[in-house]
Amino acid sequence: MTQTLADMRRDYTREGLSEQQAPLEPFSLFQRWFADAVKTEQLPVEPNAMTLATVDADGRPHCRVLLLKGVDGQGFTFFSNYDSAKGQQLKANPFAAMTFFWPSLERQVRVEGQVERVSAAESDAYFQVRPLGSRIGAWASPQSRVIQDRAELEGLLAQTERRFLDQAPSCPPHWGGYRLLAERIEFWQGRASRLHDRLDYRLQGEAWIRQRLAP
Repeated sequence: MTQTLADMRRDYTREGLSEQQAPLEPFSLFQRWFADAVKTEQLPVEPNAMTLATVDADGRPHCRVLLLKGVDGQGFTFFSNYDSAKGQQLKANPFAAMTFFWPSLERQVRVEGQVERVSAAESDAYFQVRPLGSRIGAWASPQSRVIQDRAELEGLLAQTERRFLDQAPSCPPHWGGYRLLAERIEFWQGRASRLHDRLDYRLQGEAWIRQRLAP
């Protein structure tokens, strides 16, 4: 297996990323790259999938894949159970990093910054447009807690379905959105011979500083 892994390689040849192609702030470039990913990545790949990294109170890192649900000049928004493992980690250490990878485009974007909860109104607005099953699931699942087996989860789901049989589920108080307030965004474009293009944006005060990093 070691030899097989060592032999796995792919040369990146699609295109480059020059300073002339990049704006002075990162969000419009992210929007452009994301639009390209939506058009290019083939199902079942989800172009808004990203790896979110958090750190717990003991300094141990944790990663998982989530779906991005909003991006604007304020930052990058995702939703979760506030009582989950990631919720407790963000409560103890409100900083995170996220990585987007779009293999068809040979592109990667890394984002780092502080995380805050979005408003209750924003969480409720998104919750109401989720499919009914997802809304019921947010109430039914004690996310990240140990359960005995699948039957226990299905029992909790059945109880919740009966509870909301005659009414629409409201947004649970333990569920809502987070916004990562970007302080650093790096755009990576694969290039031949592993000499990749890396443009790094860092927020200094209210201005973005753009610089090229060696691959």
